[in-house]
Amino acid sequence: MTLQLSDFRFVAKALPNKGQRPRELARTMPAHPLSYMELPHDPEYTLYNSRLTPEALSTASDDEMYWAVRTNVIFRHTGELPIEISGPDAEKLLNKVFTRNVSKVKPGRCSYQFACYHDGGMITDGVLLRLAEDRFWMAQADGDLFSWYKAHAEGLDVKIHDPNVWVSQIQGPRSLDLLAAVLDGPMPDPFRYFDCAEVSIAGHTCWISRSGFTNELGWEVYLLPDTDIAAIGDRIMEVGAAFGILLTGTPVFRARRIEAGLLNAGSDFGAETTPFEAGLGGFVEFDDRDFVGRKALEAADKSCRTWGMRVTGGVAQLGRVMTIDGRPVGRVCSSGYSPYQGCGVCIVRMDDPAQDPGTQVDVLCADGSTQTGELCTLPMYDADRLIPRGKLVDIPTSPIAAE
Repeated sequence: MTLQLSDFRFVAKALPNKGQRPRELARTMPAHPLSYMELPHDPEYTLYNSRLTPEALSTASDDEMYWAVRTNVIFRHTGELPIEISGPDAEKLLNKVFTRNVSKVKPGRCSYQFACYHDGGMITDGVLLRLAEDRFWMAQADGDLFSWYKAHAEGLDVKIHDPNVWVSQIQGPRSLDLLAAVLDGPMPDPFRYFDCAEVSIAGHTCWISRSGFTNELGWEVYLLPDTDIAAIGDRIMEVGAAFGILLTGTPVFRARRIEAGLLNAGSDFGAETTPFEAGLGGFVEFDDRDFVGRKALEAADKSCRTWGMRVTGGVAQLGRVMTIDGRPVGRVCSSGYSPYQGCGVCIVRMDDPAQDPGTQVDVLCADGSTQTGELCTLPMYDADRLIPRGKLVDIPTSPIAAE
């Protein structure tokens, strides 16, 4: 079995700062400015975009974090990296770099975007916010897009820089009620799914977007330099106490984003994966733009190779651990346990596109056992993504098998 670096997680632990408010990590490492909230909870951090993000917290078990985002509201500080692209030619540059037409994105709106290499392999993805006609933030997943922007900006009147903005997510069925309670003024109107707006919290300006990495109702807050970020964070936690808000780390979205079909850059796709193989072909627009990778993608096989998989009786190991009649047939890219579905859940990439939903495989699990896995479509439920759009209130009270 061949393992890749993405099959492993490396963590750093915060040392206790006895007798003082635990801010040392935030002063000495590229940590989120609200990391002081995490330090009392025995955090373990991993690097994401060269920023520390909490891989584990003692605030709750993995299952409790999962149920919190499905039934109530959570607060999580992320490692997303917003890069600002601004100037008269900002839209022109982004239309050259991304596979979707940025011209369709109006100010105050967001758009899911990803960039490809010239051969059609994927670099990374993220949420693009259009703050104004000539000003954008690309809040990217792990990877390097900054150099890619610079490499394709020759001759364009555009500024590319890191605005030192940090992102936190507030997700769950009660998240918009909490937003209404923490804002200094009224809710933005409209504030639809994938809208963004400038607001004030605790007397300080910040941006918010109707987005997240859980496929639950939720919003993200973009914290600006030269503001009292702690005042904003403390306000959210203080008001959130009445809602039962839970401070969480990475486990809150691992199983939830897998069953929602939200892919993770670097594990679920990468430089050797085309958008079509990743099941993201719908986000490639062959219009009148000449974007990077277009020729390769026009000629590429359009078959999808990426699916979900349910495993009854275990949680799959990562890597090439799926077989049919003893023959390896694909790769488990991400895996976890879904307390709601009561089974292991995975995102897998198959060698043969004919191996699609309904295909059964033998899969090696974390406990060393071999179990049966069955491929399925993504998302595994809420196929029309009505929950994050606020069009479906779905608050489970027990595992689906017991309902």
